[in-house]
Amino acid sequence: MRNREIKHQMQDVGAKVGEKARQYADDAGTTAQNLIDRGRHLGERFGRRGNHYSRRLTTTAEDIADEANYHYRRLRRQVNRHPVATVAIVAGTVAAFILLRRVFRGDDEA
Repeated sequence: MRNREIKHQMQDVGAKVGEKARQYADDAGTTAQNLIDRGRHLGERFGRRGNHYSRRLTTTAEDIADEANYHYRRLRRQVNRHPVATVAIVAGTVAAFILLRRVFRGDDEA
């Protein structure tokens, strides 16, 4: 009986974690789409002048947005296949970010 309870609790935690990770992945997708839209908008804005720099800037912005979209889709597959591993990766990333922030904030205040 106890093993079943633990198993159900682990499944519930896995489902909650998976849902949260999917939410983060969706947010990342929205951000990637915004980057794509901004890149196209910049391309239209600078493209009117017809200079070479604007075309390079547009191409670079679209490449960055495409790369972000690729990583979003890859993250989405990762979340669907391995929700617990994804949470561990996200937790490690957040912890590293907080640690680096404290380290650099400590240097700035000194």
